[in-house]
Amino acid sequence: MIPLAISAVAVVLLVLVGLFVLLAIGGYVAGAQRTKARDRELLRQLEEADRALAQAHATDKGWERSVLEAAARRGFAERFGNTDFDELQLVQVLDRPGTDADQAVFRVETPDGEHRITLGRTNGVWGPA
Repeated sequence: MIPLAISAVAVVLLVLVGLFVLLAIGGYVAGAQRTKARDRELLRQLEEADRALAQAHATDKGWERSVLEAAARRGFAERFGNTDFDELQLVQVLDRPGTDADQAVFRVETPDGEHRITLGRTNGVWGPA
């Protein structure tokens, strides 16, 4: 009788280990799909912002990308007190009638997470909105 009891325990343990492995693989696959979807959405936003920036720059010379990025860096440093970030990406351009209503939104990726900073233009100068 004892060999049968050990065998039953071994079978139960093997089944539990198998279920754990299947759940781990399923979680990995689901996480990878979620990351892909998020990356696709970010790329779509970046492409849309690039198109909008090109259009805005064509009609209004105040939309120089280097000027926007410098203002975003200054604004981020003012708002969050640091300049330690991995990425700075323009994700949205709001080119409204006139120049003082214009806005640009940047995505800033830091070691502690993702932030967004919105810039506005006043009297031709870009700064945090």
